Amino acid sequence: MFGMGFSELLVIAVIAVLFLGPDKLPSTMVEIAKFFRNMKQTVNSVKESINEEIHLEDIKKEALEYKQKLLEAETKINSTVNVHSLNDEINSLIEDETPPQTDKPVKPKYEEPTFKKRSAAQEETIQSTAQETAQQANPLKEEKKDV
Repeated sequence: MFGMGFSELLVIAVIAVLFLGPDKLPSTMVEIAKFFRNMKQTVNSVKESINEEIHLEDIKKEALEYKQKLLEAETKINSTVNVHSLNDEINSLIEDETPPQTDKPVKPKYEEPTFKKRSAAQEETIQSTAQETAQQANPLKEEKKDV
């Protein structure tokens, strides 16, 4: 311990017993043990914080590598597709399709219907044709009515 052998520790213990006496020696030993325990905890916490810092530096390096890869991918995409020219083209198309602004409200155009109303004679013809078709489809029902 600290480069001292057993004989040096024994000499220090004998001097401590002679100097402090048997009454104060136990309490002094407890205080010395507390001091060394606190020193050990402090050293361990410093080691942990250094390890955390090293780990944080690794994480920062990885994040910078990912950022660099993303920037490289962005430049590749921009080189293959000119995004700014596409944006300009889209904006010009949008501007071309917008109607001019006027103060008067725009009336909707009237469209002629594609069908015309049937006359009563046409309705009668359609109904009679439907009845004849139904009778031809079900000849058995008529025979039962006759019986």
